[in-house]
Amino acid sequence: MASNKFLDPPPAATRDKASFELLRVWVAEQGQHVSLRSGAWEDPFAWGIVLADLARHIVNAELLHHKDLDEGAFLERMLEGFQAEIDSPTDEPEGEITQ
Repeated sequence: MASNKFLDPPPAATRDKASFELLRVWVAEQGQHVSLRSGAWEDPFAWGIVLADLARHIVNAELLHHKDLDEGAFLERMLEGFQAEIDSPTDEPEGEITQ
């Protein structure tokens, strides 16, 4: 794991004055913690596109560490995990809504 706990924004986000952060996910206290911007889109379909794009970015990032990675198998396994968690959650989201 990198010594830097924070990820840098992508260059386009730094250049574009109209950019905004949409999602941040942390592992802390042995659990997942999320900050997200709700209300970005009216149609939930757009969130589906975000999730699909994130999945592909994850595959591409993993290719940097595992050159022999089977991209299709990796993505399929990720989708299996997604569907398993949707069908039978390991925990329930909790927390607070802040603005």
